[in-house]
Amino acid sequence: MQPAATPDYQTLYEQSQMRIVALEQQLQQLQKMIFGSRQERFVPTSSNNPQPALDIQPEPVAAVSLVNAQKISYTRHTTKEEARAIPHPGRMRLPETLRREEITIEPDTDITGCRKIGEEITEILEYVPGELYVKQYKRAKYALPDQGGIVIGKLPSRPLEKALAGEGLLAQVIIDKYIDHLPLHRQMQRFERTGVKIAYSTLTDWVSGTCQLITPLFNALQAEILNCNYLHADETPIKVMDKDKKGETHRGFYWVYQDSINKTVLFDYQEGRGREGPLKMLENFTGYLQTDGYAAYNIFDKEANITHIHCMAHARRMFSEALENDYERASYALEEIQKLYVIERICKEQALNFEETKVVRGMKSAPILRDLGLWLQQQYVHVLPKSLIGKAIAYSLKRWQKLSGYVTDGRLKIDNNAVENSIRPVALGRKNYLFAGSHEAAKRSGMLYSLLGTCKMHGVETYAWLKAVLQTIADHPVNRIKELLPHHYKV
Repeated sequence: MQPAATPDYQTLYEQSQMRIVALEQQLQQLQKMIFGSRQERFVPTSSNNPQPALDIQPEPVAAVSLVNAQKISYTRHTTKEEARAIPHPGRMRLPETLRREEITIEPDTDITGCRKIGEEITEILEYVPGELYVKQYKRAKYALPDQGGIVIGKLPSRPLEKALAGEGLLAQVIIDKYIDHLPLHRQMQRFERTGVKIAYSTLTDWVSGTCQLITPLFNALQAEILNCNYLHADETPIKVMDKDKKGETHRGFYWVYQDSINKTVLFDYQEGRGREGPLKMLENFTGYLQTDGYAAYNIFDKEANITHIHCMAHARRMFSEALENDYERASYALEEIQKLYVIERICKEQALNFEETKVVRGMKSAPILRDLGLWLQQQYVHVLPKSLIGKAIAYSLKRWQKLSGYVTDGRLKIDNNAVENSIRPVALGRKNYLFAGSHEAAKRSGMLYSLLGTCKMHGVETYAWLKAVLQTIADHPVNRIKELLPHHYKV
């Protein structure tokens, strides 16, 4: 019988110390997430290591000429009447589009025989709660001669034939929930304060009916987005009531696809976070797909018609979280990444087109990416794999080719922030209405998030657009439904 092997206490001690360090870093990270402020932009604290200036000269790409500017000064003389008409410089100018309610105030004293020489105007911004009113159609009925029957005026088309709500009210209910994040039960309470009792089930029927009405419009948006050749993709959770799960909610997901060039966005609800959802959605897609490092997207690496690239903001985020673990290495990586973002900002400020942007990236960004990639390889062997800096380096090193892929085409973005901005309304909504009532309700919400999100990206006023669409969609030719999309429709 062989004696038991003596444990290697030195090795056990080193392993336990590494474990303690890793757990302490996880604790610090959790505390920062819960209690600390989140800021991804890196500002070096060392005065000896300032942010280097980048000299980007676009002249080789696009000829730029500056005309010598001359400063011209003059004195303008205004009359007293003009001076009185000029608003006080410290007061907010009220939009001319607002309705003015004029109230004339005469002096208290006797003005008999006086000549009016002008008036002082004081403007006060006022508000009254939104008004519910009744649109009453009176259809005249006529008896035809010789007992020929009766004729009556024809009612105009309505969005929901059997509903009491008009297009304006339907649009407002949708906007209140999906733009201003006001749950339907709170809207019900607000209506009741005005003396109108609307059942919660009625409100949900209105939303459901509106979604059924605009389904062809959503399908047209989906077809248009999937027909582009550059998509951002991301996913976000949503709690959903499930009749099969008593006392708890189901965790579903919105898979979000955005065309940042044509400014359109699509929310596709799936019950899970598996790769089946995006694989089915993108089965006929051809072009660039930009995502974060979530493993479900790796399936697209095998697709010959898709070029998969990653998001630099996610890599930057991990180095930002590693600052307290290894400031020297993390700060160096952040400084180099910040140079890349400076180049992107300058290209945007100088309004370079796609081809010009590609040339500048090849001259300026590509060398930075090459050197940083080599540095990551050199540093990885000197850090603990389970430390925050080790994880940050490993994450970037494994994906470096996809993180650098954006420099090959001027259309591509350096990160996935565009689609993350489109997801924010869902995050705000989760904090207010908490969950969707069913899987079908979650799909309908995704439909509205898609159309209203596209409105936002194009600067289209959502209420005006939705009301106008609800007025016309019932009579609009199906083969021309794309004309009603937010970026095509003229309200």
